[in-house]
Amino acid sequence: MLFSELQLDPNILKGIEALGFTTPTPVQQESIPLLIKENRDLIGLAQTGTGKTAAFGLPMIHKVDVNKKIVQGLVIAPTRELCVQISNDFKDYSTFVKGLSIATIYGGASMDKQSREIRSGAQIVVATPGRLMDMMKRKMIKINHVSYVVLDEADEMLNMGFKEDIDGILSHTPNEKSTWLFSATMPRDVEKISRSYMKDPIEITVGNKNVGAKNIHHVYYNVPERDRYKAVKRILDFNPDIYGLIFCRTRRTTQDVADKLLKEGYNAAPLHGDLSQMQRDKAMDKFRDKTLQILVATDVAARGIDVNDISHVINYHLPDEVESYTHRSGRTARAGKEGVSIAIVSNKDQNKIFQIEKKIKIKFDEGKLPSGKEICEQQLVGYVEKIKSIKINGDEIADLIPPIIDSFEEYSKEELIKRMIGNEFNQLLKYYENSREIVKDKRSKGPRLKSNDHQRFFINLGLNKGLNKGGLLRLICSNTNIDSKSIGALDLFNEFSFFEVEKKLSNEIIDDLKNKEYDGKTFLVEIASKDGSKPRSRNRDRGRNRSRNRDRGRNRDKGNNKDRNSFRGKSGGGRRR
Repeated sequence: MLFSELQLDPNILKGIEALGFTTPTPVQQESIPLLIKENRDLIGLAQTGTGKTAAFGLPMIHKVDVNKKIVQGLVIAPTRELCVQISNDFKDYSTFVKGLSIATIYGGASMDKQSREIRSGAQIVVATPGRLMDMMKRKMIKINHVSYVVLDEADEMLNMGFKEDIDGILSHTPNEKSTWLFSATMPRDVEKISRSYMKDPIEITVGNKNVGAKNIHHVYYNVPERDRYKAVKRILDFNPDIYGLIFCRTRRTTQDVADKLLKEGYNAAPLHGDLSQMQRDKAMDKFRDKTLQILVATDVAARGIDVNDISHVINYHLPDEVESYTHRSGRTARAGKEGVSIAIVSNKDQNKIFQIEKKIKIKFDEGKLPSGKEICEQQLVGYVEKIKSIKINGDEIADLIPPIIDSFEEYSKEELIKRMIGNEFNQLLKYYENSREIVKDKRSKGPRLKSNDHQRFFINLGLNKGLNKGGLLRLICSNTNIDSKSIGALDLFNEFSFFEVEKKLSNEIIDDLKNKEYDGKTFLVEIASKDGSKPRSRNRDRGRNRSRNRDRGRNRDKGNNKDRNSFRGKSGGGRRR
């Protein structure tokens, strides 16, 4: 099937042709004809990189009425990066569609500017849930005439704590509308959304439900905990042409790994929430342009990355949720190409490999890290091939060659080759000559047992700050990169709240939430007292004790020193220090 065979508006087809697309992907072939012909709800399950944006974007552009200057199509996506990407794709598809306006709204940018885009008559809005809810509350946008709603990366949105926002948004849309839900996986929470807001949806599945892509080679390396970084170094050195993503669990680890790689000369950069938006955009632009070889990222920061030709995904730590592994590995092997997803594990998290295999029906190969000798041989072969493939402009260097040949006259060909290799690889050879081999830690610790022990935390934000459970969950997850499944009970009160987190993550919570801001103001997070109640400030207690002492002193004065005031007056007053 060709795009030209689909019953799309001729101006849309013209835009697709200008982009160089001729054949729709499987998810596009199945969804586009259905969505064009019928006003039906649809669930599309497909891996990242299979063309989902065009699968819902082309029908939406086809169906909106450009003569009506009201919001008719709404796309909700989990992150700013994904919003911008979807919006840009929509604009590319509709290059030749006159009168169509697309607004992009997300946090971290001017709300007034985004409001002007909507007021100017945008027919399609692409938004993150949080910013959309804010603008709805401020009456900057009306969605009561929306005909088409898309929930993109629905599993990721729910995993980030957006359920309450999605509920709030959908409750303001008309009952008579088409809802199109697209997701890489179908966990229970997504099924609940579909049951609550969709009527008899058509379900399209490309591949199998909750199954990883088939063209990805999954491999894991079991190493001692202390050798994770050294293992990554060996993988990078053995694959000198790698174009890859390294996923870390926390912002601190992400920055540490990126800093080490940069210090050792690798073309790498970090991507996490503690960076400014400008720094994140700069890193992403360089990665898309392939001027950056390795991007070290957290899950939250990497959501929405849509980059082709990524050869390797490296899991510095495996994620807590199996669905997150599906999203991570789906960054490679896009558009039918092949890719490699690598997991670095130690004995304590080895059991996660088996959980992932069972859940998404894939098979990991246990890999053996290359030896120092194998790495050096691989690098040398690559270097030789690079020299052999260099295109030489003889005219430009003709005058330089004779004196260079004369200066090398005393050396044989073998000696010159040795000197070239030594100049290029002495540092690498020395490193691996002095480096011990990394082998699997044979001290098995057995399967890790899941613990239900949670630590209760106090936060000085509550309902009076406009916070709800979804907002609190999102505040925690987005600032710590902790998965929402690791968070337990949430109790909100007017001026403060409590939340519970797995005890093993307690230090991470304290460190990552320190000096963070909500609505422009720094908030406080502390471990709750042993009875789970609001902690008492030490300074406040000392203040109360001083007050009690003063009160006791005054009472003694009243009983025993009736003339104390006159005594003070004579002495000029005895101010306590």
